[in-house]
Amino acid sequence: MAAWNLYRHRNSDGSSKDWAVRSNSDGSITTRWGKTASCLPGVSNRSGVRQFDIEKQKQAKGYVLVAEVEIDGDGNVVFPGNASATPSPLPEPDSNPELVPTPPVEVLYWTIDCHAKQPVRVELGIEVRRLIGVIQSVSDQQSKPEKYWDGWQQFIDATLNAETFELSGQIKSVHGVLPWLFLLALKAKGFKGVEIDIATETARDLSVDLKAEQDVLVFFGTGLDSIRDTAEVLGLLKPRLNLAAAMSHTDDCWF
Repeated sequence: MAAWNLYRHRNSDGSSKDWAVRSNSDGSITTRWGKTASCLPGVSNRSGVRQFDIEKQKQAKGYVLVAEVEIDGDGNVVFPGNASATPSPLPEPDSNPELVPTPPVEVLYWTIDCHAKQPVRVELGIEVRRLIGVIQSVSDQQSKPEKYWDGWQQFIDATLNAETFELSGQIKSVHGVLPWLFLLALKAKGFKGVEIDIATETARDLSVDLKAEQDVLVFFGTGLDSIRDTAEVLGLLKPRLNLAAAMSHTDDCWF
């Protein structure tokens, strides 16, 4: 069996999920994932990414390195000196943490774990293409970003055959604000069995509430008013009621 780095993420409800990664001789990366147990059923192979980078992304999401383990072809996990993967305790959090200023956003890390049933995966693929189409129509009216975001093609390729998959990557300021809005819109749909996480480099999870993410808007050099029209089209903001337009269709009644 090959050696893997095993990471664990504790959920607020007390449950946990594991994620493991290894580098292959051909330069590709293999990852496995699932709920904390003796077997990790999810598996994915990727090329063009370094193990160091993908581990850093997971750590930014709150995953903690548990140990170097062995995993066989069926996903069975074996700890050194043990027969199976058993939950190991994590350090207790500091009861009196030191308050420090929130650092500015420098990069966003995102992951998507799609282990949904086949009908949901089909719906996901349809929605991915719809959102990308909407964003393309919007981007035609805006200035082009400094750098193309490769996530567009990753999502198209991953959802093409409606298979389970796991993706991760980064969004930098040079990519523009649209990739972030795309991920938020997809996350807001709440597809069952599809986990989408977006975090800063300090492991702060981002919500789909744009009003609560002012520092991210600053990171992209924009503001809520500037992206409002796009956010409304994507369903991230409710359309404002234009009272002037509404009243223009109402006859004046004077008594």
